[in-house]
Amino acid sequence: MPTQEQVLEALRPVQDPELHRSVVDLDMVRHIGLGADGRVAVTIALTVAGCPLRAEITDRVTRAVGALDGVTGVDVDLTVMTDDQRAALRDKLAPTGGGAGAGSHAGHAHAAGGDGEVIPFADPSSTTRVLGLSSGKGGVGKSSVTVNLAVALSRLGHSVAILDADVYGFSIPKMLGLDQQPVVIEGMIVPPVAHGLAVMSTGFLVADDQPVIWRGPMLHKALNQFLTDVYWGEPDYLLVDMPPGTGDVALSLAQFMPRTEVYVVTTPQPAAQRVAQRSALMARKVNLAVRGVIENMSWFTGDDGTRYEIFGAGGGQMLADDLNVPLLGQVPLVTALREGGDVGTPVTLTEPTGEASMAFDALARNVVSLGRGRIAHPELTIR
Repeated sequence: MPTQEQVLEALRPVQDPELHRSVVDLDMVRHIGLGADGRVAVTIALTVAGCPLRAEITDRVTRAVGALDGVTGVDVDLTVMTDDQRAALRDKLAPTGGGAGAGSHAGHAHAAGGDGEVIPFADPSSTTRVLGLSSGKGGVGKSSVTVNLAVALSRLGHSVAILDADVYGFSIPKMLGLDQQPVVIEGMIVPPVAHGLAVMSTGFLVADDQPVIWRGPMLHKALNQFLTDVYWGEPDYLLVDMPPGTGDVALSLAQFMPRTEVYVVTTPQPAAQRVAQRSALMARKVNLAVRGVIENMSWFTGDDGTRYEIFGAGGGQMLADDLNVPLLGQVPLVTALREGGDVGTPVTLTEPTGEASMAFDALARNVVSLGRGRIAHPELTIR
């Protein structure tokens, strides 16, 4: 039989599926019992009652302990943390109190939200690249590009999160098949996870059939809360699905996270290119770096292998040339891409070797290869 210490070490690699931290480091392991018959009893304290991922936690603990020599069976008992234990957990995740998602960066970020709350992604030492997916108008498939690019980056081995900042037209939860709500731990919001992606959206705050009727200050406040009260951890990439156009959210994003990289989504139609150009120029006016152009619905491939340019051709390259940035990818128009968004299973998962998935994989590699952009500070001058 293994010792209690050996069982605890076997549990150390087991992560809470929402917090993405070891259940041992989070003090979730409350008891380890060793039976004479080779059975091991483990008590795990969940953050809240009715945890939607309790079955996943049970399975992970069972597999980890069951792999030890001499163990004939594993009994997992799930309990719930007390208020004091949840408060201690909250302090462990955000030890300086500078925002729920601040983690090790709390207290150092240069940008802050309301009441001085720290936004971790604004910290120069943050390892997270923030990618803002923008478009001049709706209907170009920006959200589906965001979701599938996120999956493609994840398939390359990166940790990825999505902030659905398209407040009026939120669609990310549906596209990922998310039906669970965020968990709240002592005021800290833990975003739900779908297909390995942590997601936060206005869709979790309002009913699906209700309109969002917010003026600019409310939009500003909502985005601030998404960045300061949500426990994001430290993902490699945070993809922000921005609203179409040049409105309040883009201005707030520039204020909260000046290191955001903007990627403009357009279609091949020259008329769409001219509209998309406005969002790119607006990003530059507020000192956000425009890193590249993504062309969606570039062509449709018929059964005979012929490519049909239904929405014209050349708009993406024209926009890239005008902005002096690269055209990073061209995504074909395929039925499975639309179907995946409707049923909550992105095409990059259902058809990983399909034409659209290969396009998103190439796009993800191009985004990664760009690396971090140079951060300019126009307010600094040489006298």
